[in-house]
Amino acid sequence: MKIGILGLGLIGGCLGFDLRSQGHHVLGVSHRETTCQKAVDLGSVDQASVELSLLANAEVVFICTPIGLIFPQVEQLISHLPETTIITDVGSVKTPIVEAISPIWPNFIGGHPMAGKTVVGIEAAQRNLFVNRPYVLTPVATTPDRAVIVVEEIVRSLGSIIYHCSPQQHDRAVSWISHLPVMVSASLIAACLSETDPEIAQLAQKFASSGFRDTSRVGGGNPELGVMMAQFNRQALLTSLYQYRHNLDEFIQIIEAEKWPLLEEKLKLNQQARPNFVE
Repeated sequence: MKIGILGLGLIGGCLGFDLRSQGHHVLGVSHRETTCQKAVDLGSVDQASVELSLLANAEVVFICTPIGLIFPQVEQLISHLPETTIITDVGSVKTPIVEAISPIWPNFIGGHPMAGKTVVGIEAAQRNLFVNRPYVLTPVATTPDRAVIVVEEIVRSLGSIIYHCSPQQHDRAVSWISHLPVMVSASLIAACLSETDPEIAQLAQKFASSGFRDTSRVGGGNPELGVMMAQFNRQALLTSLYQYRHNLDEFIQIIEAEKWPLLEEKLKLNQQARPNFVE
């Protein structure tokens, strides 16, 4: 199968590696010539170009650009495609994307691989990033069955675990386990930077180990991605942030009141609940 990838960053590059390993002919498009050449040299794609017309013969096209560019890029792309081409995307927000693209391209199905790294760019791409990771598909009532089946087959070949839900359900769910952690992690780093004693601040930096590394990782990632999560999933993220603030206030009140048994009880409940989210 000829498969196109529009956007040769981390996710596009990883997709290219895995799709080529499955025997597909992969066509890549990036807005930079240097990225196109790197993608070919690394073996992520068979051919690459800055011209959208390269994807004219693709049977399926994955849109792997930043969230804010997905719809504008699709608008430009569809003039080069036959109506039979299936388009899907990998954006971490689904409702605005699906609502914008479905009316102009019926053969569209929203998608979101729940995998990634804090580093970006084609140089960071690796093989098997999607193995045993959730891959969410968000078909709507107008999505053709063929589009769902074809994209499912491709995703299954990546070794991913496929889930279906509505775009709205997706956005509410990821606001809790993906977008909220980015903002919480970012606020943790910002809080540490607020230390006014230079000696204490320097000691904190020297003492930082696995606990800080784990909890600060996503907050120290790609700023552009964090902004787009907030911009395009604003209401769901705000709901999650308000609830997080409520829970944080509860912990503050418990510690202020020195209610240590209650604190232990809450921490035990969290200890028991965590495996439901992370194996």
